Amino acid sequence: MKNLLRHRSVFAVALIAFALTLFPIEWERGGVQLTSVQAAVPEETSDAPEGAEFRADDPQLLEVMAIQDSYTDELLTAPGIVGTATGVTKDGQLAVVVYAESYASAKAAAIPEELNEIPVVVEVTGKFVSLEKMALPRQGGDDRWPRPVPIGVSTGHPNITAGTIGCRVTDGEKLYALSNNHVYADENQASLGDPVLQPGTYDGGTDPGDRIGALADFEPIDFSPLHTNVIDAAIAESTDLVLDNATPPYCYGTPRSNPLDARLRMRVMKCGRTTEFTKGTISGINATVTVGYQTGSARFVDQIVITPGEFSAGGDSGSLIVKAGLFGRGRPVGLLFAGSSTHTLANPIRDVLDRFGITVDGR
Repeated sequence: MKNLLRHRSVFAVALIAFALTLFPIEWERGGVQLTSVQAAVPEETSDAPEGAEFRADDPQLLEVMAIQDSYTDELLTAPGIVGTATGVTKDGQLAVVVYAESYASAKAAAIPEELNEIPVVVEVTGKFVSLEKMALPRQGGDDRWPRPVPIGVSTGHPNITAGTIGCRVTDGEKLYALSNNHVYADENQASLGDPVLQPGTYDGGTDPGDRIGALADFEPIDFSPLHTNVIDAAIAESTDLVLDNATPPYCYGTPRSNPLDARLRMRVMKCGRTTEFTKGTISGINATVTVGYQTGSARFVDQIVITPGEFSAGGDSGSLIVKAGLFGRGRPVGLLFAGSSTHTLANPIRDVLDRFGITVDGR
């Protein structure tokens, strides 16, 4: 009888083991549940799906963002995984988006197809880098402008190649040019009072002949592995005699003064030194990303992700991103600072303005 029971027990265990091979297994890791079914990894990233913008207070959106945050640290431990965000699937469902350097690294990471029953979308992006680091020749050639210079054109600290003047801002008394830390403060290496040029040195700018201002303040970038950054930004004191508050005629004109929070599927536009006037769609919000600089890598949180890849290129760092379309056109949304050949990254503009106690000097 005992032998019969023993044989039946062995058979039962074998039957359970066989059944488990037929169905997805879930296990707990770090207090959250991951599924063994791997997400599909497309070799090319498709454009952001069309549709209405998601409200910032949408309960489901907030739920997905919370799920994304709970898994992000673990997902980013996998080699070649460079970020996460909250986005949408091709058919318009809210999803957790995972960004990978390559198709191979995405496959090796075995990213689950769902997290807490929320779909996961994998996008191959390449590495994210600061977009002054990869400055390219301008498609329009020379970028030297008579004074007062427009916004959305070449600029930079004398020690860097070239970035972009985002916009003119004010603290109520003084006027400043807004751009990135890595454009005006040389990745924390500059000193307050250092000159800021238009055009940048890559485009022939020299000091003192092309000076338009002096570095007034910047938010340091922390490159330590455990630290998170929110903005890559700096301001240079200037005057309305040398700095205008509108873009060149081929761009969107004068931005509005009142900022707007980024929303999924929002249509946006920018004027930049390299690619000039472009339009795109916000395909990810609440992004946590690893960005490469000359100094090293830095992690950023609460970022905005924009596609398609043609939205920006090296040298567009510092561009002001504003809302496109009929309603709210020109309202500031983000400050462009990094990206890849497929995606653009931006700081939320409210965080930038709050840090320096400034407003956009617009219409």
